[in-house]
Amino acid sequence: MLISIVYDSGYGHTARVAEAVAAGIHEVQGAEARLIAVADGAMDWEALERSDAIIFGSPTYNGLISAKLKQFFENSTKAAWSELKWRNKIAAGFTNSGAQHGDKLNSLVSMALFAAQHGMIWVGLDLMPGNSSSTGSAYDLNRLGSWLGVMTQSNTDQAADIAPIKSDLATAAYLGRRVTETARRLQAA
Repeated sequence: MLISIVYDSGYGHTARVAEAVAAGIHEVQGAEARLIAVADGAMDWEALERSDAIIFGSPTYNGLISAKLKQFFENSTKAAWSELKWRNKIAAGFTNSGAQHGDKLNSLVSMALFAAQHGMIWVGLDLMPGNSSSTGSAYDLNRLGSWLGVMTQSNTDQAADIAPIKSDLATAAYLGRRVTETARRLQAA
């Protein structure tokens, strides 16, 4: 089973989240994660077509996905959308910003809408929001309380080897496992 992670990362923080998603995928026996940084250049569209799932990732800049991920989305029109080559493929997403909120929901909505237009099946988080009670903490899974996809936060004065925090990365790994297990169940059907 091949799960591709297509992402952009301006400062390395989103790449670190992508790596955590890949680590979660690798926890499922027989699953392979393929990290694809859109900034690296030419896209292997055939490999994406062979993927059982595609997980999208982007930093949130000014409430939007990055220009490089948006360019990938636009380039997919000819390569995949016009023939619905990704129809019924599992999709999911993650995003990172410097602010706790940072309008990250808009980035996830953009990814989910893109997936819907390709006929993909979106998988969100099935985790209750962490850090939402007097007994909660920033170390809870899903500490930013998202259901549509993974939201992570990196302090703007910290490098990618420090931020985002472990609970955000654990939430990303959880999404990787969830997408892989969902894709496996749908393969069996």
